[in-house]
Amino acid sequence: MNKILIIDDDLAICELIKVNLELLGYECAYSVDPIQGFALVKQEMPSLVILDVMMGEVSGYDVAQKIRQTKEISKTPIIMLTALGELNNKLEGFNSGADDYIVKPFEIEELKARVIALLSRAGEEHISLRVKEVLSKGDITLIPESYSVKILDKIAQLTPIEFDILNVLMQHEGSMVSAKALLKEVWGYEDEDDIDTIRVHITHLRAKIDKISSQKNKYIQTIYGGGYRLLANGVEKK
Repeated sequence: MNKILIIDDDLAICELIKVNLELLGYECAYSVDPIQGFALVKQEMPSLVILDVMMGEVSGYDVAQKIRQTKEISKTPIIMLTALGELNNKLEGFNSGADDYIVKPFEIEELKARVIALLSRAGEEHISLRVKEVLSKGDITLIPESYSVKILDKIAQLTPIEFDILNVLMQHEGSMVSAKALLKEVWGYEDEDDIDTIRVHITHLRAKIDKISSQKNKYIQTIYGGGYRLLANGVEKK
């Protein structure tokens, strides 16, 4: 049985989430203290952590970073809950190690759907592990065993999610991939209202590519109102 650990300093939210996820058949525990919560993650080894951001001196960002830096729990999926919905806040959350990000106030049905999707994704063979061979198109080469991308002669390390996004875009090189399709391929669910999740990861992915490219070429295009398109040979930036 999947065990879910909730870390939030709001007791009412902890109990609300616990009751609803237990109705789905999950085993749940919670902590209203982030330090104790991190200790419980190490002790209980949960299948998923639901983590609030704003918790006094020790933030959810801090806890997420500690989880990612602790070998035995570093791969634990994390959903962050926060009232901070700006793009830079989401970027900080994903940079800290979050796999998904939900803005308060949220509908409990949305949270349940995200939990199911993330646990399903975590239980399946990762996309990057299914890419057995190096994938190369134009200037870009994906290296599965190290979750990295090579642009011409320079290499950048990617997160597994960034690797998956880039892999999906490369599979459809030259064609538009909608945000909805990316959510389905990478996260395992479809939600047309959740474009910020994709936008944050694309922003971070572009930054990494820019660092190892000539800075003159643009490889990932945003198609307004549609999605994203990868051009493996790049186009000159205006």
